[in-house]
Amino acid sequence: MSQAPENAVVLFDGGDLSRWRHRRDGQPAKWSVADGVVTVVAGTGDIVSTETFTDAHIHLEFRLPDMPDAKGQGKANSGVYLQARYEIQVLDSHGWKVPGKGDCGAVYDQFAPLVNACLPALHWQTYDIVFRAARVDAAGQVQEHARVTLLHNGVVIHNNLVVKGPTGGAIDQKVGEPGPLLLQDHSNPMQFRNVWFVRLPATGSDQYGPS
Repeated sequence: MSQAPENAVVLFDGGDLSRWRHRRDGQPAKWSVADGVVTVVAGTGDIVSTETFTDAHIHLEFRLPDMPDAKGQGKANSGVYLQARYEIQVLDSHGWKVPGKGDCGAVYDQFAPLVNACLPALHWQTYDIVFRAARVDAAGQVQEHARVTLLHNGVVIHNNLVVKGPTGGAIDQKVGEPGPLLLQDHSNPMQFRNVWFVRLPATGSDQYGPS
């Protein structure tokens, strides 16, 4: 389990869900917490973080339930939405030779992972995501789409990918504004732990350092 750096915004460290609300009504999140792990309570709905971000390094760990009789999108389905707008798919696609646009690690319905890095069900897995938010002008028009670099279990599966815009199920289309992290309730008992992000500066200095 990767330890959050000192400058991280810790969204879930095994304690409680005080930094999360239900997407539907803004009420406190009702997912289950036990033994340092949060489990989706099917039917309660997606949850969103109370903290928002623009550019960020996001880390989370997840565990897929074993559903050997399920097929395709029914096999341990969930999603992680960056800014609640861009879905990174969570799915049990372990062992599938050619990952697709709906498989684990995909930018849902837009881009398949470069490689399949999915571990078997019941193993803890990690997403480390470097997210560069969309750039908009004063009128709110998109000048640059958002970008995603994603390491799944330490393997690069998206390399500075330019996304096409918000994916299906996005909370809104206001890509120039900060947004929360969203974890999806897709009626499967997914588990998450160690969820945090670090805000990244929009630009670096154009000056030399001290001489």
